[in-house]
Amino acid sequence: MIWIIRLFLLFMAATYFGIGVWAIASPLFSGLEIDYPSITDYIGLSITSIIGYSELAGLYGGLNLAVGVLCFMGIFSLKYTKTSLQLLMFLTGSIALGRALFAAVPSTPPLVNNFFIFEIITFTICLLFLRLYKPLKEIG
Repeated sequence: MIWIIRLFLLFMAATYFGIGVWAIASPLFSGLEIDYPSITDYIGLSITSIIGYSELAGLYGGLNLAVGVLCFMGIFSLKYTKTSLQLLMFLTGSIALGRALFAAVPSTPPLVNNFFIFEIITFTICLLFLRLYKPLKEIG
């Protein structure tokens, strides 16, 4: 079971770290006129002021980098394995909840999209891992 969890955390580490790097690099690419897809185009946002670049780097970049690093640490330490799974479960569950609450407002876009599906699957996998893998419960 631990190797399945480690593979999952490796995938999550690569995913979140990659998103973080992409979010920090996107404004640099556009400033240098490098033809590379911007994360803002992918997620449907547009930056309309200078502070927007800082918010993109901080919220999308820094946060995702840190989650990726924590997941990477969780591969090698059971203490961080449990913490990584808990953080991923909280993070993806919270985002999915926000999407669901927004979708409950009349005339808003539909709830189901690729991001929402990813969040629900990640939340469910983390919950199962935390419930099924006994040594994780014994750690602090």
